[in-house]
Amino acid sequence: MKYMKLGSKPDVFQTEGSNIRFVATELATDIVISIGDVKFYLHKFPLLSKSSRLQRLVASSNEEKNDEVDISDIPGGPSAFEICAKFCYGMIVTLNAYNVLAARCAAEYLEMFETIEKGNLIYKIDVFLTSSVFRTWKDSIIVLQSTKSLLPWCENLKVINHCIDSIASKASIDPSEVEWSYTYNRKKLPSENGIDSHWNGVRKQPMVPSDWWVEDLCELEVDLYKRVIMTVKAKGSTPAVVIGEALRAYAYRRLLGSLEDAVSNGVDCTKRRAALDAILFLLPAEEGSVSCGFLLKLLRAACLLGSGESHRINLIKRIGTQLDGASVSDLLIPPNTDENNTYNIDLIMPIVEEFMLQNSDSGKEKFQDDEEIVEIENVTSVSSTSKLAVAKLIDGYLAEIAKDPNLPLPKLIALAEMVSSLPRPTHDGLYRAIDMYLKEHPGLSKSEKKKLCGLMDCKQLSQDACMHAVQNERLPLRVVVQVLFFEQVRASVASARSDPSSELPSVVRSLLPRENGNSIGSSRSAATTTTEEECGVPTSSDINSLRSMRLANNSGGSERSSGSSDINKNSDDKSTAGKAKGMLMPKKILSKLWSGKTNAGENSSSDTSESPGSVNPEEVKSTQSRITRRSVS
Repeated sequence: MKYMKLGSKPDVFQTEGSNIRFVATELATDIVISIGDVKFYLHKFPLLSKSSRLQRLVASSNEEKNDEVDISDIPGGPSAFEICAKFCYGMIVTLNAYNVLAARCAAEYLEMFETIEKGNLIYKIDVFLTSSVFRTWKDSIIVLQSTKSLLPWCENLKVINHCIDSIASKASIDPSEVEWSYTYNRKKLPSENGIDSHWNGVRKQPMVPSDWWVEDLCELEVDLYKRVIMTVKAKGSTPAVVIGEALRAYAYRRLLGSLEDAVSNGVDCTKRRAALDAILFLLPAEEGSVSCGFLLKLLRAACLLGSGESHRINLIKRIGTQLDGASVSDLLIPPNTDENNTYNIDLIMPIVEEFMLQNSDSGKEKFQDDEEIVEIENVTSVSSTSKLAVAKLIDGYLAEIAKDPNLPLPKLIALAEMVSSLPRPTHDGLYRAIDMYLKEHPGLSKSEKKKLCGLMDCKQLSQDACMHAVQNERLPLRVVVQVLFFEQVRASVASARSDPSSELPSVVRSLLPRENGNSIGSSRSAATTTTEEECGVPTSSDINSLRSMRLANNSGGSERSSGSSDINKNSDDKSTAGKAKGMLMPKKILSKLWSGKTNAGENSSSDTSESPGSVNPEEVKSTQSRITRRSVS
């Protein structure tokens, strides 16, 4: 803190109650200065010799035969006038960052110019501001904070502009050149406290972080903060990432803290709305300057505060461009107070839709030029890495929101179908979401389960997911059959690759992923749809046979069930002995999997076995098969 002392005579002010007066020792006081309830009993000569305004006021009061002058409108109030009066009497006056601006505005009000007397108060305060205050980081911030109560005087005096420029210039300097103290509002680094664990006896100059100034500016009010950040950006030497970090810190201090409680309790949120508007206005345009999680928090705040539709639209578009940088926890936004759901899915769906729009048209955009439609490359098209990341993100999000007992099935399906075209290495994430929803919603109907399970492709499940699905009692029987079948296909492929002379059947080859990876990107392949829609449903004994075959293949071909033993006995002797290990299947099951709907009654009985309350004999078989499924590992 910088100080300035003016004058040399001892202080002869004395306070009595709410009045401040001189204790005159030589001359009786001949003027009373009134500022509200406070009165100053002073002498005319010292004041009039330095203040042009008091000269006019005293002349006017003499004509009215009144020795009291009212200056209640003086900026800074009695304390600022006291500084000016002491200076007029030649007494010691101490100026610092907290009172210098009030004294400057009061001196301007009293018109204490150089034309009245050389070395007057205005000149000396200006020198102190320029040579001391504006050169100091802390003092510049303190002075800028004090301008709020002195408007419009400090604005007319250009003091605010000088403070802002001083702060912005220091914030824009290279961190290696920062030599002043800036830690009064920030936790010190270990090296700054002298407890650096890597200290080897040689004291090194601590490294100054690039965002050293971020926390200090959070003390400013919204309007001043906005002007400072605009000036920092205009200087062009501060990276966009640092600007983004400054906005994030300010948002947590002025906007996001206890926001939901404030809204629910009906607290006035005018200042929070102003902070949100300023932050959105100041967001850097550079991609990656702020995190996707921070943008999602701003979107949530905009919804809670009822901000304009333009704010939400702009945020949704920006979040859509960097959705691949979000985490599942970022998307778990609580709903509005009038909703029963655990999470606000309606807020996430337009973001996903925006991301998918960028993925459309193969990265090309069209515009009309001279009555012709011209197609150009869209540089913002989504990369394959981003697609994989978003697919994984939404799969994880679906698994979390599936735990909500109040989540409607159409919303879950709609969100999953939005990203159905995105590539996935496996469909394990979708399977986890489906399984979680089935667990939390046991009352789903047969058709609802069918729609839900249709989101995943059984061919794209990993071996661990297949193991879990085979023993999952919540899955429909039809899905279990598909999982078992494609596990056999996978075993057949592995066997064929180990024996180059073998050749896969055409049926098996048609189920394999294509070379261009299209089947990986689709959530449900044509083969899966055919299996579900057109095949008959095997009985429980058929499923047990498939399961036994699968276990036999996993154990290296050992015979662990009668089904697999019979298959090995009926297989060809020499030429097909190696193939039978992973490729053989009961003809009865294959015919049911690939034949048309020749037995409607069988389908009906299978579907009925999945519906609650059914008591037909097939249900007993299905239940037994599910028990067996759980016992097999």
